Amino acid sequence: MEKVLKVINDVITNPSIPHEPYKQSLKNWAMYCLRDRGFIVVYAQNYDFAVEVKGKGKLYFNVTDNPVDLDDQINWIVWNSADKKVSLIPQIL
Repeated sequence: MEKVLKVINDVITNPSIPHEPYKQSLKNWAMYCLRDRGFIVVYAQNYDFAVEVKGKGKLYFNVTDNPVDLDDQINWIVWNSADKKVSLIPQIL
């Protein structure tokens, strides 16, 4: 799963389209970018979405633009409005 998270990090840090908060939500943008690169993005109860990893289950994600007190048991996609960059904060296993 570590390799998959590395690829997902590459997708969101080098996206096919830039995140423009005034045009789309961070959640919709992240899901679009992942689907555009071939990931299977699905609904996930209690999370913003999940990515299915063939033969290995799902990776669960939440998104935020306020990275304060994040739960370290979940993967986070974080928008930093100051430097206009997106980052991935993986869960701590």
